[in-house]
Amino acid sequence: HYHVLLGRIAPLDGIGPEQLTIDSLVERVHRGNYTEVIMATNPNVEGDGTALFISNQLADYPVKLTRLARGVTTGSVLEFTNKEILADALSGRQKL
Repeated sequence: HYHVLLGRIAPLDGIGPEQLTIDSLVERVHRGNYTEVIMATNPNVEGDGTALFISNQLADYPVKLTRLARGVTTGSVLEFTNKEILADALSGRQKL
């Protein structure tokens, strides 16, 4: 199953949680038999804030909360990455 938020929380643009479908997501988790919610928000400040807000809303439910991995893009040059991208890439590293 999947759930579409119809946007992201962006206070500077006047978009709050009430403009999104977060309440219906929480209701689905409450009614359903879900074990995990995987958040696929954009890897930017608004996406981070939206994911954090949703995590807080779902904190009392027995579901695993995860987010898609982020990091260095395949084929990119390391010298053009910033420390946040490298930190995300390191924290999401996988054993070979």
